[in-house]
Amino acid sequence: MKITTAAICCALSGEPTVGSRVCKTDAFIAVLETAVNGHKTARDDVPGQHFVRLPVEANELVSAGVGRRTANPDDYVIRVNRGYVSAYLRRELALPTESVAAVVYTTAAYAADPQVTPAEADRVRGLGASHVLVAVLASAGPKAPLTPHRLVANLAGGNKATLAWDADKIRAVASEVVAYDAEFCVVAD
Repeated sequence: MKITTAAICCALSGEPTVGSRVCKTDAFIAVLETAVNGHKTARDDVPGQHFVRLPVEANELVSAGVGRRTANPDDYVIRVNRGYVSAYLRRELALPTESVAAVVYTTAAYAADPQVTPAEADRVRGLGASHVLVAVLASAGPKAPLTPHRLVANLAGGNKATLAWDADKIRAVASEVVAYDAEFCVVAD
């Protein structure tokens, strides 16, 4: 097995990172490879696209992607993420990691993804990788709901499932999003 990293995955890059960050790369890759080898592919929603829960030992290898909001402006950094400039909590204020999961695709599934460019698919194939690490998700605190931006985008037609929501469902989800966003913030380097 050879795992490479997707161009969009910066959790292992060494560059400033928004969200979850791998702190001990070699140990993380060893744990990841073992977990991918033991992954039950029958659970995949799409063949070759794996959501892999890592064992508890991975928690100390990855910095969580979230911390508790503060009222101190010095606790924040400004970063560009996914085309938007936003304020993020400084990495040193991340909560202790409680669980880690990874999104890992087979090379064939990655190349077939409509969001992967032909040049990126060729890059990965040229590396001789069997799998591609797409995302590292180090969680802490309660399960994060949609971000306020994603909720509004979904309601504006960005997600078909939300079109079926009635007003009570929209208010319930919006209430959960506002409560979470008031207490927690994504961290960045």
